Amino acid sequence: MQSVGPQELDQWRRDASRPAPALLDVRDPWEHERCLIEGSVALPMSQVVAKLDELDRDRDWVVICHHGMRSMQVAMYMERSGFPRVFNLQGGVDAWARMVDPAMSRY
Repeated sequence: MQSVGPQELDQWRRDASRPAPALLDVRDPWEHERCLIEGSVALPMSQVVAKLDELDRDRDWVVICHHGMRSMQVAMYMERSGFPRVFNLQGGVDAWARMVDPAMSRY
């Protein structure tokens, strides 16, 4: 599992020469209601094991949570389950809001 910082992820998503990563947000539904990164797929951590086979293993995945700890656990699990390109968003949506999107709600 690799890590990606908020600013690096923002640049990656804007780079037309590179396929954009899929964003997997593993926070709980109430957290998504507060804020989310546009284009992310919401899949609570508690449902990842049951729905893992629905995710495309050939994509680059960036796993997201509030501060980066739950997403790190899910990213490690995905890697052990055969996903070759998984990244953890360092600092989670909180860091994204502080460094990339200051208008985003924080909690």
